[in-house]
Amino acid sequence: MTPLDKALYDNVSAAFAAQFGSAPDLLARAPGRVNLIGEHTDYNDGFVLPCAIGPSTMVAVSRRDDNAVHVVAVDFDNAVDAFDLKQPIGRNTDQPWADYVRGMIMALQNDGHALTGANIAIAGNLPKGAGLSSSASLEVAVGKAMLALANIEIDHSRLAQIAQSAECDFVGTKCGIMDQLISAQGKAGHALLIDCRSLALTDAPVPDDIAIMIVHSGVTRGLVDGHYNERRRQCEAAAKAMSVAALRDANLDMLAAAGLDAVTMSRARHVITENQRTLDAADALAKNDLTTLGALMAQSHASMRDDFEITVPAIDELVALLQRAIGPVGGARMTGGGFGGACVAVMPATSVDKVRAAIAAEYKTPEGTSPLIMVERPGPGVAIL
Repeated sequence: MTPLDKALYDNVSAAFAAQFGSAPDLLARAPGRVNLIGEHTDYNDGFVLPCAIGPSTMVAVSRRDDNAVHVVAVDFDNAVDAFDLKQPIGRNTDQPWADYVRGMIMALQNDGHALTGANIAIAGNLPKGAGLSSSASLEVAVGKAMLALANIEIDHSRLAQIAQSAECDFVGTKCGIMDQLISAQGKAGHALLIDCRSLALTDAPVPDDIAIMIVHSGVTRGLVDGHYNERRRQCEAAAKAMSVAALRDANLDMLAAAGLDAVTMSRARHVITENQRTLDAADALAKNDLTTLGALMAQSHASMRDDFEITVPAIDELVALLQRAIGPVGGARMTGGGFGGACVAVMPATSVDKVRAAIAAEYKTPEGTSPLIMVERPGPGVAIL
């Protein structure tokens, strides 16, 4: 167990004991993720190239003799929630964090799993609003813990699909499968090229001498405010106009002939070109070709900025700084759903100190503080600890 995991393990265990007066029966850990390339392609049946990271969500649980579920959220000042498994599970309008727990448990029940009542404590060390999938890691960890408590084992890709349905149908963010799938299926030392239509996973080893740096812009983003769902509707409209099931099946010639308005055309152009960039990036990573990978990351960011229009000025400034500091061997781009959050950079490990120094000298968050910098290695997916 890493020091990061040990601290979180101790934190959630202590919170569980304080809330419920006993030790938990088991703990589950599910990681956050960073997406190296492939943004807004997952719900278009396309390709993505994420990896699991060290920061995670941990869920401590114990069985109850009744059908009640009692939850304490350590990161929200030990806020509590409670509901009954045998009653219809509705939204908690006062505590948005609780909907991820309620939605996941309801989705498990809808998938046919007979769950038991539970006491649950939740804690995480993923920065909020950074675009590193704290919500997906919460859903996957809750799902794994609740299934383990009921002695149920399911395929981790299926667990990810159930978590995706919780976020889409209960929480209301019409997300793709990427975040939940990499949290469930992450592999130490590897990014995963994910085919979001078939859910096929192709290992993409990340050599030890390559560093993955995540820098939080300080602009906290939110997805359920409509931007994300609006982009999805625009993509679906473009696919319908081209008579394809999803933008995965379209090409630029088809797009040029579709007669779309300028905005819808630009949204589709991003997805079509991003799918090809993602495939090319996985190939470059396999060849340890950081120069090609960096060029593709730069193209991806420009496409998100100009065609998909999901970046913000602070993000663009930070990406440009990272690209200058890294030079031609490696690259940087925004990562996550957009409108703030984090940037991801890939570089030789020997460049980390130089890039850190450039960030310290040239970038402040909108609040005037130094940004959070994380240097990560790809880690494993969900597990019972």
